[in-house]
Amino acid sequence: MDENEFNIPFFRESNFLRKRCSSCGSHFWTQDPSRELCGDAPCEKYSFIGNPPTARRYTVDEMRRAFISFFERKGHSVIKPYPVVARWRDDVYFVGASIYNFQPYVTEGVLPPPANPLVVSQPCIRFTDIDNVCLTFGRHLLIFEMGGHHAFNYPDRSIYWKDETVRFHHEFLTKDVGVKSDQVTYKEHFWSGGGNAGPDVEVCVSGLEISTLVFMVYKVVGERLVELPIKTVDTGYGMERWSWLSQGSSTCFQTVYGSLLDRLLKLSGVDVDEKMLGEIAVFSSAFNTETIRDRTAFRKHVSTSLNLDLDELNKVLTPVESAYAVADHTKALAFMLAEGIVPSNTHIGYLARLLIRKTYRMLKVLEIEDKLLDIVDMQISLWSRDFPNLKEVRGEILDALSAEEEKFRKTLVRGAELVRRVARQSRASGVSKLPYDTLVKLYDSHGLVPEMVKELALEEKVEVSVPSNFYALVAESHSKATVEKEPPFMKEHREKLSALPPTKTLFYSEPHRKNFEAETLASFDNRYVVLDQTCFYAEGGGQPADRGTLSFGSSTVNVVDAQKVGIIIVHVVEGEAPEVGVHVSGEVDWDRRSSLMRHHTATHIIIGAARRVLGEHAWQSGAQKDVESSRLDISHYRKISDEEIREIERLACEVAVRNLPVETMWLPRDEAEQRFGFRIYQGGVVPGREVRIVKVGDWDVEACGGVHCRSTGEVGFIKISGTDRIQDGVERLTFAAGPAALKLIQRLDVIASRSAETLGVPLDKLDVAVKSLTERAKELEKNVEKLRLRIAQREADEIASKSRRIAGLKLAVSRRTLGDEIELIDIGNRIAEQDPLSVSVLTLVRDNVRVVVVAGQGAVKKGFHAGRMADKLAKVVGGGGGGKPNFGQGGGPNVKKAATMLRQAGKFLKELMR
Repeated sequence: MDENEFNIPFFRESNFLRKRCSSCGSHFWTQDPSRELCGDAPCEKYSFIGNPPTARRYTVDEMRRAFISFFERKGHSVIKPYPVVARWRDDVYFVGASIYNFQPYVTEGVLPPPANPLVVSQPCIRFTDIDNVCLTFGRHLLIFEMGGHHAFNYPDRSIYWKDETVRFHHEFLTKDVGVKSDQVTYKEHFWSGGGNAGPDVEVCVSGLEISTLVFMVYKVVGERLVELPIKTVDTGYGMERWSWLSQGSSTCFQTVYGSLLDRLLKLSGVDVDEKMLGEIAVFSSAFNTETIRDRTAFRKHVSTSLNLDLDELNKVLTPVESAYAVADHTKALAFMLAEGIVPSNTHIGYLARLLIRKTYRMLKVLEIEDKLLDIVDMQISLWSRDFPNLKEVRGEILDALSAEEEKFRKTLVRGAELVRRVARQSRASGVSKLPYDTLVKLYDSHGLVPEMVKELALEEKVEVSVPSNFYALVAESHSKATVEKEPPFMKEHREKLSALPPTKTLFYSEPHRKNFEAETLASFDNRYVVLDQTCFYAEGGGQPADRGTLSFGSSTVNVVDAQKVGIIIVHVVEGEAPEVGVHVSGEVDWDRRSSLMRHHTATHIIIGAARRVLGEHAWQSGAQKDVESSRLDISHYRKISDEEIREIERLACEVAVRNLPVETMWLPRDEAEQRFGFRIYQGGVVPGREVRIVKVGDWDVEACGGVHCRSTGEVGFIKISGTDRIQDGVERLTFAAGPAALKLIQRLDVIASRSAETLGVPLDKLDVAVKSLTERAKELEKNVEKLRLRIAQREADEIASKSRRIAGLKLAVSRRTLGDEIELIDIGNRIAEQDPLSVSVLTLVRDNVRVVVVAGQGAVKKGFHAGRMADKLAKVVGGGGGGKPNFGQGGGPNVKKAATMLRQAGKFLKELMR
């Protein structure tokens, strides 16, 4: 970088020298002429452990208050921290730095900042650091607080820039916190994050980087840096690192978690040798996480340097590191779940699940896997004083964790055999090491953590190499990526559309207007029409486009779709499209529109009811409105019960009866967020400087582009017709509103009446009759099952009586044309139970051939493998098979070879027993 970027007056006035680090080659500024190192790890080891350079010791809370107080005295307005879940952005899931709160709208000049200058202490979550949490003894944390003071400099109004930023930092560090000035270094660097970039200085003291002062001047567009008119001061003071520096404790975790960590260590029975940890922490500062991620190499280096036995060192460090990571991860979980994240197998829920399962694994190492809820509860108690929302949703957090814990236990039970099978298949195919892709697939598809896979695979003599940054790699692969969809006509007609003025949207200004007059501004492909104004709502927010007609002269064409392209509405018509300049009369299909309006308003009513019944974590995960019915997807960690559905439905209908006003308003984004909170992004991120807010009385408020009823009374009756768990963590409600709800009720009534008539009972006795019929059917099923078992036993006896002794085993074969494979398996199992040396080859021949091979325990002990036998047999009929030593199955299409296959069973048995 250009040296002039950092030619700051403060450095010159304060006798700072610009030097080059003899280790990493970076340039840095210092008042110590003898200094050769930049002061940052790994170039320089920690020297503050046991010897803090500050005037006093600070807790994280005390450091936060000191930081905010200092900048408040310097004229900065204090703003409340934003949520850690960045719901106002579509490019990231979590806030990774305080500047994320203001990107891209403030940093690009679309919106004014909430204050200028401002100061905030912002909780942040970075999954990129998840695997470094223990490796650096607290230099990296998954969740941390970033103290940020920000100034936004406009072309016509400058607040402050580089010089003042460095002066503020140095004054707070040296005068308020008490670090000697000549112990501070300012390392030159370049920062990029959240879509912006610029030169920065990293501030280091005693081997620890404590702050980054960024001077943002660019927007990142692909691989390019585009200069911005607004110059942003973006600072990040690591509150935990500043506190750690002041306390000089052996690790950052003692500083941050204090008594909670003590209780956690006591729960797990882990003894901590503070002196040894302090020595190891010093070595950890020399460990470059950017280039080396091998924990084993680090441990070997430490054991050699400290003259400790490697096995003993591992025995000491493994439980301690697990405990520290548990402390960090459970705090992150508390914050994530408090903001409505529901663990699942997709999107942001995937990261919550990843964290829970990683934490559970470490708790298992500590032999306290049953204490997850207790530890998270301790985190809530510790942090709720500063973040009261944690306490408000404590019950929901613990309930969600309990549900997820139960799912994971079931996963572990099912997964053990799956891993063994995969390992055996790998070994059989000559692969002695499980590939990384398989490791990821086992985690992604089955939730099996790599440490568990490694242990189980080793039992099968298959090696597994787990990358030390496995969780970071997996988390990165599930980061958010947005792809904007364009209407099909955009590519060809982009230039023509971009030259048109904005369409006047009458569906917003006069939402209950059915007819309108307009002029044709563009017409192309005899299908697409742009008017100067329109009542036709363009598809968006899960609401389909309006339909209707356009009339001009003696012609009338049907409008079958309407699409929004930026500020233009494009009508899709069927028939001879009007030419440019032609006057048209438009008419909206009002029955269809009014039904869509009722269903869209009902969506807002139902999500409000769901939040009150299920909890604050119930967020909209998707919605689709239609004329006869609609659907709403809701995040929830377990299946919604019938009682909960009835209560949601009752509350929704109650809101309709209350006839609450439905207000719509356009507000600047920042004003909307301040007035109504981030719940306005219920339906997802809404772009633009201004957002359209839909407020349903005191019931629900969200940013929404749809058209709505004037009051909830216009919605009418609301009926939820069904629920479906469309994916783990997401429940789908199907519902109808108004006349469509009545049609639904009538349709269900007809079904019930016909069913009662068929059963010959009054309608009000239908449930009793169905219950009686179901119980009778179950009884008959039991009798049929008993009869089937008797028949299977007789058939097993008959087949076994005809068995042949081959290679020390008894081979029994059978060919059937009726029944199913389940029956074959049942017969084979009975023969195996009666005779441990038996091998049963049972076939079902219809339009293809299916073969089942079952071996007794004695046959398996002698070396027989049923899966291999099944494969050999299936190949005769043109197919394939496989399985375990005691059970195999397969099949093929060549029915004519079925008899040949059975005749060769004895030959194959001999071959397998050689």
